[in-house]
Amino acid sequence: MTEKELKTRTKNVAISVARLCQRLPSGKVNNTYIDQVLRSSASMGANYRAACRAKSSRDFIYKLQVVEEETDETMYFLELLAEFNEKYKTDMRLIYKEAETILKIIVASVKTVQKKMATGSNRESKI
Repeated sequence: MTEKELKTRTKNVAISVARLCQRLPSGKVNNTYIDQVLRSSASMGANYRAACRAKSSRDFIYKLQVVEEETDETMYFLELLAEFNEKYKTDMRLIYKEAETILKIIVASVKTVQKKMATGSNRESKI
Protein backbone atom coordinates (compact mmCIF):
# COMPACT_ATOMS: atom_id res chain seq x y z
CA MET A 1 0.00 0.00 0.00
CA THR A 2 1.35 3.39 -0.92
CA GLU A 3 1.52 6.43 1.31
CA LYS A 4 -1.03 8.17 -0.90
CA GLU A 5 -3.47 5.24 -0.69
CA LEU A 6 -3.26 5.13 3.10
CA LYS A 7 -3.75 8.90 3.31
CA THR A 8 -6.91 8.47 1.23
CA ARG A 9 -8.16 5.54 3.29
CA THR A 10 -7.67 7.28 6.64
CA LYS A 11 -9.38 10.40 5.29
CA ASN A 12 -12.27 8.30 3.99
CA VAL A 13 -12.76 6.73 7.42
CA ALA A 14 -13.09 10.20 8.94
CA ILE A 15 -15.56 11.23 6.25
CA SER A 16 -17.60 8.04 6.66
CA VAL A 17 -17.70 8.51 10.43
CA ALA A 18 -18.80 12.14 10.05
CA ARG A 19 -21.56 11.22 7.60
CA LEU A 20 -22.76 8.46 9.89
CA CYS A 21 -22.74 10.76 12.92
CA GLN A 22 -24.83 13.33 11.07
CA ARG A 23 -27.57 10.69 10.76
CA LEU A 24 -27.51 9.47 14.36
CA PRO A 25 -30.21 10.72 16.73
CA SER A 26 -29.24 13.35 19.26
CA GLY A 27 -29.09 12.44 22.93
CA LYS A 28 -26.73 12.55 25.90
CA VAL A 29 -25.07 9.20 25.19
CA ASN A 30 -24.93 9.57 21.42
CA ASN A 31 -23.65 13.14 21.59
CA THR A 32 -20.83 12.15 23.95
CA TYR A 33 -19.73 9.18 21.85
CA ILE A 34 -20.17 11.09 18.60
CA ASP A 35 -17.84 13.84 19.80
CA GLN A 36 -15.20 11.26 20.67
CA VAL A 37 -15.45 9.21 17.48
CA LEU A 38 -15.37 12.34 15.31
CA ARG A 39 -12.15 13.46 17.00
CA SER A 40 -10.40 10.10 16.92
CA SER A 41 -11.35 9.28 13.32
CA ALA A 42 -10.14 12.68 12.08
CA SER A 43 -6.98 12.27 14.14
CA MET A 44 -6.17 8.99 12.37
CA GLY A 45 -5.60 10.75 9.08
CA ALA A 46 -4.05 13.87 10.54
CA ASN A 47 -1.49 11.88 12.47
CA TYR A 48 -0.76 9.61 9.52
CA ARG A 49 -0.01 12.71 7.47
CA ALA A 50 2.31 13.87 10.27
CA ALA A 51 4.04 10.48 10.23
CA CYS A 52 4.66 10.88 6.50
CA ARG A 53 6.63 14.02 7.33
CA ALA A 54 8.63 12.40 10.13
CA LYS A 55 12.20 13.59 10.56
CA SER A 56 13.62 10.24 11.65
CA SER A 57 12.72 6.57 12.03
CA ARG A 58 12.03 7.09 15.74
CA ASP A 59 9.77 10.04 14.98
CA PHE A 60 8.02 7.98 12.30
CA ILE A 61 7.40 5.11 14.72
CA TYR A 62 6.14 7.46 17.42
CA LYS A 63 3.69 9.13 15.06
CA LEU A 64 2.48 5.80 13.67
CA GLN A 65 1.86 4.63 17.22
CA VAL A 66 -0.36 7.68 17.70
CA VAL A 67 -2.26 6.64 14.55
CA GLU A 68 -2.56 3.16 16.06
CA GLU A 69 -4.05 4.59 19.28
CA GLU A 70 -6.48 6.86 17.45
CA THR A 71 -7.60 4.05 15.16
CA ASP A 72 -8.22 1.75 18.11
CA GLU A 73 -10.13 4.54 19.86
CA THR A 74 -12.28 5.06 16.76
CA MET A 75 -13.11 1.37 16.75
CA TYR A 76 -14.01 1.47 20.44
CA PHE A 77 -16.44 4.36 20.05
CA LEU A 78 -18.01 2.73 17.01
CA GLU A 79 -18.61 -0.34 19.20
CA LEU A 80 -20.26 1.82 21.84
CA LEU A 81 -22.41 3.68 19.33
CA ALA A 82 -23.50 0.38 17.80
CA GLU A 83 -24.86 -0.69 21.18
CA PHE A 84 -27.21 2.30 21.26
CA ASN A 85 -28.04 2.55 17.55
CA GLU A 86 -29.13 -0.84 16.27
CA LYS A 87 -30.50 0.70 13.08
CA TYR A 88 -27.00 1.82 12.04
CA LYS A 89 -24.99 -1.29 12.99
CA THR A 90 -24.42 -2.35 9.39
CA ASP A 91 -22.98 1.05 8.45
CA MET A 92 -20.82 1.05 11.58
CA ARG A 93 -19.59 -2.46 10.85
CA LEU A 94 -18.31 -1.38 7.42
CA ILE A 95 -16.41 1.57 8.88
CA TYR A 96 -15.15 -0.62 11.73
CA LYS A 97 -13.75 -3.20 9.29
CA GLU A 98 -11.92 -0.53 7.32
CA ALA A 99 -10.47 0.91 10.54
CA GLU A 100 -9.43 -2.59 11.58
CA THR A 101 -7.63 -3.09 8.27
CA ILE A 102 -5.85 0.24 8.66
CA LEU A 103 -4.88 -0.71 12.21
CA LYS A 104 -3.29 -3.95 10.96
CA ILE A 105 -1.34 -2.03 8.31
CA ILE A 106 -0.10 0.50 10.86
CA VAL A 107 0.96 -2.18 13.37
CA ALA A 108 2.80 -4.09 10.64
CA SER A 109 4.51 -0.89 9.50
CA VAL A 110 5.70 -0.09 13.02
CA LYS A 111 7.13 -3.59 13.39
CA THR A 112 8.86 -3.36 10.01
CA VAL A 113 10.53 -0.04 10.83
CA GLN A 114 11.52 -1.27 14.30
CA LYS A 115 13.09 -4.37 12.76
CA LYS A 116 15.00 -2.25 10.24
CA MET A 117 16.23 0.00 13.03
CA ALA A 118 17.36 -3.01 15.06
CA THR A 119 19.33 -4.39 12.12
CA GLY A 120 20.74 -1.01 11.17
CA SER A 121 18.87 -0.76 7.88
CA ASN A 122 17.90 2.68 6.65
CA ARG A 123 14.28 3.75 6.37
CA GLU A 124 13.91 4.19 2.63
CA SER A 125 10.16 3.97 2.35
CA LYS A 126 7.57 4.61 5.00
CA ILE A 127 4.76 2.31 3.89
